[in-house]
Amino acid sequence: MAENNFKYVIVGGGLAGCYAIDGIRSQDSAGSVLLISMESYLPYDRPPLTKKLWFGKKKVEDIFIRDRQYFVENGTKVLLETQAVSIDAANKTVTCEGEETYHYEKLLLATGGTPRRLNIEGSDRKEIYYYRYLDDYLRLKSHVSEGTNALVIGGGFIGSEIAAALNVNKVHVTILMDGPYLVDRVFPRSVGTAIQQDYVRRGVKILSQDSAVSITKRDHFLSATTKSNRVINSDVVIVGIGIEPSTELAESASLEVGNGIVVNEFLETSNKDIYAAGDNACFPYQVLGIDTRVEHWDNAINQGKTAGMNMAGAHTPYNYMPYFFSDLFDFGYEAVGLVSSQLQTYGDWEKENEKGILYYIQDSQVRGAMMCNVWNKVNEAREWIRSNKQISLAKLRRET
Repeated sequence: MAENNFKYVIVGGGLAGCYAIDGIRSQDSAGSVLLISMESYLPYDRPPLTKKLWFGKKKVEDIFIRDRQYFVENGTKVLLETQAVSIDAANKTVTCEGEETYHYEKLLLATGGTPRRLNIEGSDRKEIYYYRYLDDYLRLKSHVSEGTNALVIGGGFIGSEIAAALNVNKVHVTILMDGPYLVDRVFPRSVGTAIQQDYVRRGVKILSQDSAVSITKRDHFLSATTKSNRVINSDVVIVGIGIEPSTELAESASLEVGNGIVVNEFLETSNKDIYAAGDNACFPYQVLGIDTRVEHWDNAINQGKTAGMNMAGAHTPYNYMPYFFSDLFDFGYEAVGLVSSQLQTYGDWEKENEKGILYYIQDSQVRGAMMCNVWNKVNEAREWIRSNKQISLAKLRRET
């Protein structure tokens, strides 16, 4: 059994893990760093996997966050295709498959999440794409072309984005989803319905409030049977029904785990030498006064940086307000704060359900905002939320 000593060990080769190196180096220019990643690739951006790569606005080589020289210059050893399997918190070691063991002074768990899988007959078929990784994009891109029939299971962020991308590439798309309309956890019904109508106008078939109960292989196609006895035949099936936070390593170290790995405002876990950041971290969202996980690009970058800084001694609280974004055909948006269709909403529209600002209100207070085809307003929206003032809808209408 080989043993290697590092001052900082980062498990996870995504955004949070990569940007943690920047955070470490802002405080410590010399401490040794090890980055352990399950993937075959250096860290890359995920948003293009459902957006710009399909629209020809980026090439695969454009999505990598850093080149190899960056890791060399920053004194970081990178282990790709390496699975960390356990943590010995008492002895401060991480053991990987093959029993290779690495000693750390500070450890970051930036393990993200794994795609939630269907639990139905045929759900483990190799032809089904549980879409999240670059390999998924490369494989799917090589298997679809104009006229291909695709079934997308899930009408949330990933499902709606990949459906739009495939449609633009002249693939025949059917969306099968539990909800009543697209992205129903975020959009109020009026907005979600308007977006869905646009999908239908573009040729996307949408089957709502239904779910698959089995997927079988018949000749050269896949056949999905639904709860309402529909039968959907397709060449490919793409599943986008969310992710499960990766907490196995944290559990092996007896860290506190709930909705992800529980951290404090400094992104420290229940063990002061172990940190967590990104999709797997349940953190105190200080402005909103809630504990939550945020599965978005901007949060992963900024949490990763802050965790790295704090591993190197900065002791800086994470009080950043991350935003997220998407493009659903012509409906582009940026959003920040608590954005849930369970809240009361008010739309200040230039063009109803197409262009304007959507405010999410709780107890007469703005808790979140979505800028729909309106740009450069994220900081202003943050101030609305930070102000923490009571506000009536009538006053909101006057002020906006």
